[in-house]
Amino acid sequence: MLEIALMISLSLIVMAMAMNVFRLAKGPDVPDRLLALDTLYVNSIALIVLLGLWLNTKTYFEAAILIAMLGFVGTMAICRYLLRGDIIE
Repeated sequence: MLEIALMISLSLIVMAMAMNVFRLAKGPDVPDRLLALDTLYVNSIALIVLLGLWLNTKTYFEAAILIAMLGFVGTMAICRYLLRGDIIE
C-alpha cells in the first residue's frame, strides 16, 4: 500500500515540477519567475524526501535539509537584489 501511495505522490510532484518549469520559462515578469523558482525548490525537497522514504535511507533527508537552506538563502538574496539593487549593504 505504501508503494502505491509513494508512486502516486512521486508522479504528482513530478507533474508539479513540470508546471513550475513551464512558469519559469514563460513567466510574464521577474517576480513570477522568482516565485516559480522558489516553488521548484519546495517541490524538489518533497521529491527528495519521498525518494528517501522509498529507498529507506537517511541520506536523502540530509540532502533535503541542505537544499532547503540553500533555497531560502538564494531566494532572500535574489529578493534583496530585486528590491534594492545590491545584496549586502
